[in-house]
Amino acid sequence: MFVAASTRCFSDKSFSEACQLLVDLEYDKIEIWFDESTDHLKPSEVTSDLEAFHSAFRKMTRLTPVAFCLEHDIDADTLIGLSKLAKVMKVTQITIPSSPIGTPFNAEIDRLREFTGIASQDGVRLSIKTRTGQLTEDAHTAVELCQAVKGLGLTLDPSYYICGPNRGAAYDQVYPYVYHTHLRDTSPEQLQIQVGLGDIDYSRLISQLGRENYARALSVEFLPELLDPEIRPLEMRKLRMLLETLL
Repeated sequence: MFVAASTRCFSDKSFSEACQLLVDLEYDKIEIWFDESTDHLKPSEVTSDLEAFHSAFRKMTRLTPVAFCLEHDIDADTLIGLSKLAKVMKVTQITIPSSPIGTPFNAEIDRLREFTGIASQDGVRLSIKTRTGQLTEDAHTAVELCQAVKGLGLTLDPSYYICGPNRGAAYDQVYPYVYHTHLRDTSPEQLQIQVGLGDIDYSRLISQLGRENYARALSVEFLPELLDPEIRPLEMRKLRMLLETLL
């Protein structure tokens, strides 16, 4: 296992600024976050010229990219482009959202089978994020989706199981299907709280992942809209150092 950070932590900045800030905070591995509705990094712009983005990234930073994450749903053509980019950049992990609660289970299976097939052609693992308001809100449903779609995994964000409609319920059943993680500190009342004041047991989480031979990223993902920008650098350093100590 190793520590990384998502550019989502600085999604209120430009992509290039986010990369530099993560370097300043002594992260060396990066998860690239895409969102069509922001000016941070739009998947449509990146996929319109994959070579240009890859070249610009190499000139911009020495951070090692380890994963891609899509904030919102994308179409198959966009995923094809991002999978090809991932292959070129030696990224083996892409996270997409699952569909909203209320989506027919079979329809979601069909979508995820198509998307998993696209990613696998380029040697990329595809996972869906555990998140409130989506089908993965319930841990049992999240596992059922993975069981129904060969090759599909989960991006475990424990915050939404601790602070959400199913808070207090066990979610250990997801660990065998975890391909990636998103981490911040959380309480039952607050999705994001200062590191050390929340309920996430990082030691147990790492132990549980270790039992499943997980050897991938522990990706720090702070939500800027829920964090005072003045303390953001300190919080990101604290979580990085905590995770590195536990490893």
